[in-house]
Amino acid sequence: MTAAAFGGHISVLKDPATQALVGDRNGMYIDATYGRGGHSANILAQLDKGASLLAIDRDVDAVADASARFADEPRFRIAHGNYSQIAELAGDWRGQVAGVLFDLGVSSPQLDQAQRGFSFDRDGPLDMRMDVTSGQPLSAWLATVDVQTLTDVFRDYGEERYAKRIARRVVEHVASAPLTGTLELAEIIKAAHPRWEKHKHPATRCFQAMRIYINGELDHLQTALEAAVGLLRPGARIVVISFHSLEDRIVKRFFRAESSAPELPRGLPVQQQDLPCRLKLVGKAAKPDQAEVGVNPRARSSIMRVAEKL
Repeated sequence: MTAAAFGGHISVLKDPATQALVGDRNGMYIDATYGRGGHSANILAQLDKGASLLAIDRDVDAVADASARFADEPRFRIAHGNYSQIAELAGDWRGQVAGVLFDLGVSSPQLDQAQRGFSFDRDGPLDMRMDVTSGQPLSAWLATVDVQTLTDVFRDYGEERYAKRIARRVVEHVASAPLTGTLELAEIIKAAHPRWEKHKHPATRCFQAMRIYINGELDHLQTALEAAVGLLRPGARIVVISFHSLEDRIVKRFFRAESSAPELPRGLPVQQQDLPCRLKLVGKAAKPDQAEVGVNPRARSSIMRVAEKL
């Protein structure tokens, strides 16, 4: 698969996601994670004049990009907000949406722009907020965090084996002198990490963990999935692209729960098969092929799951 870049970002699994999503060329669709518009552009290319596409992003730079890129596209509108607000942002579309796409994680522009503070190999401020207009920057949180809390974040959101050792080192450093930026933080983590993985920076897991925590990503994802199903009409699709096991686990469990009837105690007059399910699974989890990974190495860890509203 080939993917076109726009604004330095290459959308992952662009064609498979669009093919799985679009069933009604005149339907209402939601791209819940606009990024830099690769998926939105691909979706619009498959839609007729009567269709509508709502895009959502919490990043004001992404919203500005969308406003400029699709200024002359009457089928398109962009909303600034968190995808957990999807029901509110969709307005009166409830029960009418033909498909919702979630492309999770951080976008390439966020990683590549040092001033956003997401990268451990480009020096920038300790921010990491996807929406710089709200919330607490990483610097403010690190200034007051204790060892146990930081350990929990590294372990729970980064699956970092040496979470406590690294957390202790970071907190000790902050107590003696303020951190100057992302490179200094990455070097502290690197020095504290006793076992480096081949081809992976020692700070990778900890930076992922802090980003997820600062942005509340996993909590927002659970809320967004629940809200999105309520927006879908029968036969509509929900497509989710994840980039790490924590995200994918939430999506997998949600889809499984919504496509399976709950277990009932014995002796009830209601049969298991009579209980309604809201979703059915569509196909197997999909990953990018080698051609796509060759063009975009950041696609390597992605996985796509699809479900359909019953």
